[in-house]
Amino acid sequence: MSKYRRTRINDEVTRVMAEAIRTVKDPRVANAIITITKAEVSGDLKFAKIYFSVFGNENESVKEIKTGLYSAAGYLRSYIARELNLRLTPELSFEHDKGMEHGADIMRLLKKIETTEEGHTEEVAEDE
Repeated sequence: MSKYRRTRINDEVTRVMAEAIRTVKDPRVANAIITITKAEVSGDLKFAKIYFSVFGNENESVKEIKTGLYSAAGYLRSYIARELNLRLTPELSFEHDKGMEHGADIMRLLKKIETTEEGHTEEVAEDE
């Protein structure tokens, strides 16, 4: 399969999963703020890895949310089959995407460096 086609399929699966996640009735999923960051569908369209991030929750609740997503996988898969016209509907696996947390940590470190440099420049200005 061409790279362009797989990229389009990945984008469509991401879009449909973002819609489908809002209709899940499992309280582990429904009560959390979940964002689908991306989807990677295998070349033969049999498997899809769904990356998600959770806003404002600890690691313990991420495990609960992941369990809730796996319990709703059949429903989510049927939703994808209904919305997308694919020859095969991929089996879903879920991975917690830590990219947003990592970015927040980097921003926190940069702000810490920035405030340290501001304090240092004031000291230099006083000496002159």
